[in-house]
Amino acid sequence: MHTAEKTKESHGLGNSWQAVRLVMPFFRQYRLRLLIGFLSLLTVNALQLVIPRIIKHAIDGLQNKSISPETLMQYGVMIVGLAVCIALFRFGWRYMILGFSRLLEKDLRSWLFSHLLTLDRIFFQRCTTGEIMALATNDLAAVQLAGGMGLVAFADALVLSLAALSFMAYIHPGLTLIAIVPMPILALLTRFLSGRLHRTFKRVQEQFSNLTEFVRTSINSIRMIKAYTLEKKQTARFDTIGREYVRHNLRLAKVQGTLFPVSGLIANSSMLLVLLFGGRLTIQGSISIGDFVAFISYLFMLTWPMMALGWVTNLFQRGVTSLQRIQNVLDQRPVIIAPSQPAPIPEKVTSITIKNLTFTYANQSDPILQDVSLGIRQGIVGVVGKTGSGKTTLSHLLARLYPVAQDTIFWNDVDVNRIDPAEVRKKIALVPQDGTVFSDTVRTNITMGKPGATQEEIETVARAAALHDEVVTLPQGYDTRIGEKGVKLSGGQRQRIALARALLSDRPVLIIDDGLSAVDIETEHEIIGAMRSFIRDRICIVVSHRLAPLAQADHLVVMDRGRIVAQGDHEHLLQENTFYATIYEYQTSRMGKG
Repeated sequence: MHTAEKTKESHGLGNSWQAVRLVMPFFRQYRLRLLIGFLSLLTVNALQLVIPRIIKHAIDGLQNKSISPETLMQYGVMIVGLAVCIALFRFGWRYMILGFSRLLEKDLRSWLFSHLLTLDRIFFQRCTTGEIMALATNDLAAVQLAGGMGLVAFADALVLSLAALSFMAYIHPGLTLIAIVPMPILALLTRFLSGRLHRTFKRVQEQFSNLTEFVRTSINSIRMIKAYTLEKKQTARFDTIGREYVRHNLRLAKVQGTLFPVSGLIANSSMLLVLLFGGRLTIQGSISIGDFVAFISYLFMLTWPMMALGWVTNLFQRGVTSLQRIQNVLDQRPVIIAPSQPAPIPEKVTSITIKNLTFTYANQSDPILQDVSLGIRQGIVGVVGKTGSGKTTLSHLLARLYPVAQDTIFWNDVDVNRIDPAEVRKKIALVPQDGTVFSDTVRTNITMGKPGATQEEIETVARAAALHDEVVTLPQGYDTRIGEKGVKLSGGQRQRIALARALLSDRPVLIIDDGLSAVDIETEHEIIGAMRSFIRDRICIVVSHRLAPLAQADHLVVMDRGRIVAQGDHEHLLQENTFYATIYEYQTSRMGKG
C-alpha cells in the first residue's frame, strides 16, 4: 500500500474513532438500561448453550438404552422451560437495548437541531436544507440501527461464538480446530470490503441529500414550475438524480451482496468439514453420538456469528459513516461568538454609530460595503439606493448576522464586538424581505416575539401594519392556519404579519429590510406613518428601493455601489443631491403614469 493510501486509511480510522466517541456520553447516560439489556442477552445465550447438553444426555441415554420414559419427559420439560425463559429474557434485551437505540436517535436529533440553531447565516449559505434533512432522517436512522441491532448482533455474536467454541473444544479440541479453519478467510474478506462499504455508503448518503434538496426546492417553487410549465423538465431532472441514487445503491448492494453469501458459504464449509471429520470420529468411537449432535448444535450457534459478521460490519460502517457526517455539522461553530468578558449592553439604545465599515463576503474579492460611516439616532432612518448598492448587507451587519471588524459598529459608543451577539439580537426586531412566517395560525405568527400578548395588543399592531381588516375576513380570523410558508396568503400579507410581529416584540431597534416591497406604495406610506406611535424613543431603520414612502423619514441615507453618497432629510436631498432627485423624480413619474 502506498504511503498516501496508508495516511488516508489511518486518518479514516481516526475519524471513525472520533465519531464513535461522539455517542459515548449517551452510553454513560443510559448505562443502567444497557446493563439490564446485556445481562438479559447473556442470560439468553447461556440458556441456549444448556439445551445441546440436555440433548446430548438424552441421545446418549437412548443409544445406551439406559434412559427411562420419565427421564426423557423430564428432559423435554426442561427444554420447554428453558425456551420459555429464553423468550422472556429475549423480550427484555429487545426492550432495553433496542429502546436505547431509539433514545439515542432522539437525543442525537435534539442535539443536532439545537446546535443548528446556534449556527449563523454563513453556515446555512454553505450547507443546503436537503443535506440537513438527510442528516436528520437517513443518517440518524443508520446510527439508530447500528446502536440497536448492530450492537446486539455484535455482542451476541461475540459471546455466543466464544461460548460455543469453548463447549466445542471441551467435546473435541481437534475437531474444533478443523471447524474454524475457514474463518480467517472471512476475516480478511471483511477487512477488505469494509473500506469499500464505508466509501460507497457515504456517496449514497450524499446523493440522498441531493435528492432531498431537489424535492424541497421543487415543492417550494411549485407555483413557478406550473407558471412556466416546467413539470416535464423537473420530472426528468428528478429521474436523473433518482437514477444516480439507485446506481450508488446498487454499488452498495454489490458490496453487501458479497459479504453475506461468502459468510454463509464459509459457515457451511465449516459444517461440511465437521460432518466429514466428526462423522469419522463418531464411527471410530472417539466421541459419542450425543457429543457429535451437541457439537453440531454448537456449530449451528457458531454459524450465526460467522454470517452475522458481514451484517454487523455493514451496520457499523453505515452507522460510523453517518456519525461522521453528523459530527461534521456538530463541529461547526458560529463565526460570531460572545467575548470572554462581554460588556453590558445598553438598556436604552439611543444611537448606533458606524465608522469606516468595509465588508466583503467569504469567497468574494470585491467588497460589498466600502468605508461606510453613519450616525443613526432615534426615529425613522430610511436607507435607499439601487439594487446591489449594499442596503441589505448593511441591515444584516447591523442585525449581527455577519461578523464585522473591531471598532466599526458601536451601540451607545460601545463596540458591538465587546457585547454578546445574542444580547444584541434580543434588542433588534428584524423584518426581512421574504416576510418569514411559519405553518401555524396568524395569531401564533404575530405573537412569536411576545407569546403572552393580549388580543387588543395583537389587533393594535395588526392595524398599524394595515393587516387587521384583511385578517378578520379569513375563515377563523386570527386563528386561521396560513399553511407552509404562508402559502394561503399573498406576499404583502406575509410581509405585514412579519412587521406586526416586530412591532409587537417592542424592541429598541427595528430593522425593516425591504420588508414592504410586496405592498403597494399607498399602503406602505400609510404603514410608515402609523409606525410613528410605536417607535417613540426607538431606532427604526427602513431599507427600501422606493423613495416616495420614505419622504416622511427623519433621516435618509442614499447608497450606491457600497458607499453612502448622500444623507439628510427629503427636502435637503431633493435640492442638494442630483442622484437622489433623479431617482425620486423617475419613481414618482412612473407612479403618475401608473
